[in-house]
Amino acid sequence: MKYKRMPPVVASNLRTKIIHIPSVIEEASGIKVKGRIIRSMLFSTDLAIIRNHNADAIIAVYPFTPELSIIKALLDVSTVPVFAGVGGGVTSGRRSVEVGLQAELLGAMGVVLNHPASPELFTSLKEVLDIPSIATIATLKDDFLAKIKAGASILNVSGSKDTPDMVREIRKAVGEDFPIIATGGPTEESILETIKAGANTITYTPPSTSFFLREIMENYRKG
Repeated sequence: MKYKRMPPVVASNLRTKIIHIPSVIEEASGIKVKGRIIRSMLFSTDLAIIRNHNADAIIAVYPFTPELSIIKALLDVSTVPVFAGVGGGVTSGRRSVEVGLQAELLGAMGVVLNHPASPELFTSLKEVLDIPSIATIATLKDDFLAKIKAGASILNVSGSKDTPDMVREIRKAVGEDFPIIATGGPTEESILETIKAGANTITYTPPSTSFFLREIMENYRKG
């Protein structure tokens, strides 16, 4: 008879305060990329947070033009795989492809395209990259099937409170095997609902560094 043992814990005196991903995310199947199963993705570009968490990967998308200096900084700091944003909205076309190729050469595990990215852009990326391209889906009006046909390897569903319903409908359309990432929401209940709807991997948005610093400063003031 086999007995499941709890993993031993090796603690650090100086690094006890890290971002802990909600344990319910372990219920997700995960997506296997290059032999590594990814169930949780931390949504952040904060270098300090990226160094202090227990997520399986980083999804680094930000509302500015993608720059290799930012991508390189994220890759240099992260101890887990990084899926880097390469545009798809204002930054698109050849520029996104070139940024994507450089991101791959720097070590990114995948590239993430914003909601407006066209199917043609995914075709261009597929012709050049050897890492997966991820299509962000913000509404069911988006032609996600066309993006998959064009070369998108993974869907990233980001529909706020509507995410579970969107995942459920997308799962019906793409079948059981196509990989889906989705935002889990703020509670364990909302995360579990998203997993049950069909998400393989959950993105988690951590509190800001100012939140943790405020807590520390309040303790200092109390002595």
